[in-house]
Amino acid sequence: GPAGSGRRAWVGLFAGFWEVPVVSVAVGGWGVRDLRPDERMEQMSLVFQDVYLFGGTIEENVLAGRPDATPEEARRAAHVARLDEVAARLEQGWDTPVGEGGCRLSGGERQRVAIARALLKDSPIVLFDEATAALDAENEAAIVEAMHELARDRTVIAIAHRLSTIAAADQIAVLEKGCITQQGTHGDLVKVPGRYRSFWRERQQAAGWRLASEQ
Repeated sequence: GPAGSGRRAWVGLFAGFWEVPVVSVAVGGWGVRDLRPDERMEQMSLVFQDVYLFGGTIEENVLAGRPDATPEEARRAAHVARLDEVAARLEQGWDTPVGEGGCRLSGGERQRVAIARALLKDSPIVLFDEATAALDAENEAAIVEAMHELARDRTVIAIAHRLSTIAAADQIAVLEKGCITQQGTHGDLVKVPGRYRSFWRERQQAAGWRLASEQ
């Protein structure tokens, strides 16, 4: 949906960041408001556009998803998130300090740490909030590939500006002014007039833009 359509408000309600008496959100049949914070967070992992990492190493930040995981399990999660590529090109590898908030890593690298952490946590629900909005094409492709891997045996809910991020989703919901105005697969939505088809056509037109100089 467009800016101001209510996407992040929906994620905030789902994650239990705030409560609204007239809204009921259920996870696995249980109302979010009826779950203790620790119970709610056991059910979901969060990957936001602005990832905050703890002061420590890359490996320590991945293990924050499940501190009792073995190094082998952490490495497997990192491989799926393509974080091993990042560690391989850094002099200290997995022992590389990320800096306060992850300042020593790029945005795409921080995203890969967050996804590896979500994979290791292995919660049944993963929320992505604009996780690819500020990434270059290479990092976006890596993150989308990891999202597809996450979706194999769990529910992935993605809020996205870039339609390429969500085109393969089982269900796409278009929000306008807080309401769902369209819902269906990508194939369904591009066939009918509406906001989604307009977004998709704009994207296709933008993909054809080229810089040219006068002869």
